[in-house]
Amino acid sequence: MTTHTARADQGVLAHDLWVTRELAHQQRADAFTAGWRARKVSGEQHPIDDFLFTYYSYKPSILRRWHPGAGRELADAAHMPRAAWKWYVSGEAHGSLRVDAAAYLRAKRAGVDAIRRVLERTAARPGQFSCFGLHEWAMVYRQGEHRHEVPLRLGQKGTDVVVDTHSIQCSHFDAYRFFTPEAAPLNRLRPTREAQSQLEQPGCLHAGMDVYKWAIKLGPLVPGEVLLDAFELARDIRWLDMAASPYDVSAWGAEPIAIETSEGKAEYVRQQRVFAERSNELRQRVIKALDAAEHTAEAASA
Repeated sequence: MTTHTARADQGVLAHDLWVTRELAHQQRADAFTAGWRARKVSGEQHPIDDFLFTYYSYKPSILRRWHPGAGRELADAAHMPRAAWKWYVSGEAHGSLRVDAAAYLRAKRAGVDAIRRVLERTAARPGQFSCFGLHEWAMVYRQGEHRHEVPLRLGQKGTDVVVDTHSIQCSHFDAYRFFTPEAAPLNRLRPTREAQSQLEQPGCLHAGMDVYKWAIKLGPLVPGEVLLDAFELARDIRWLDMAASPYDVSAWGAEPIAIETSEGKAEYVRQQRVFAERSNELRQRVIKALDAAEHTAEAASA
C-alpha cells in the first residue's frame, strides 16, 4: 500500500505547495486510470479492474480533480480554472480560493449525515471474518448466465455445491441484491438499504471498497490524497474479491484463493483482516475531513 500523507496545516497553502500537491495527485490518478482509459479505446475488458469504473461509474476526470478539503485556502488561485468550479469561493487572503463548506453542507446535509452514520457505525463494530467471500458465489448460484463472461473455476455444479455446503452470511446490501433468487433465501441476514448503517462491519470487502464511494460523494470536502488512498484500497480489495470468487481470473494475473478449502479460507481471512484495518483507517480520515467541514462552517456563521 502506498499512503500519501498530506500536511494538515489549516489556513493558507502557498501557491507552489498546493500546485505541487495538485500535480502529484493528477499524476497518481492518471496512473490508476491508465488501463481503463486504454481499454475504452481498444474495446478490451478487465473483469477485475473495470469494476471500479463500471459499478461505481465515476469518470476518471472526477478522480483526477484535487481538493484541499475544508478549512484551507489556496493562495493565488483566483485566476486559475478552479475559480469556476462549484463550491469554491474567494478566501480571506487576496486572490485565494477556498471550499465553501457551509454552502455544501446546507445543500447536502441529509446525504452527508447518512454517509457519516455509515462510516462511524461501521468503524465502531467488530469485524466479522467468517463469510469467506461467498457473496460472489451466491451471485451465480444455480444460474445459467453470469454477470461476468469468465469461466467458473469449478464449473456450475461444483460452484453450487460450495454454496450448498457453506453458511452464507452477507451483511452488505449492495452485494446481497445481486444474489440469485435461489441464493437469497440462504443468506442468514436480510440486508436492506434502510438498515445499511445498522449492518455494515469492517470485515466486509464491499464495505471497504465503498469507502471510495463515500469519499467521492463528499466531493470537495475530502482532500485529494484521501480520495486516492480510498481508490487504491478499493482496487486492492477488488483483486481479493475476484481471486476468492468462483470465477477463474488467472488469465488476468489473479491466482485463485480456493475458499472451499481450509487453506484458502485461512488466506482469505488473513487478507480480509488487513483490509479491515486499512478501511477503518480511511474511514477515520474521511470522518476527520467531515469534522473539518463542520468546524469551518460553524466558524463562518459565527
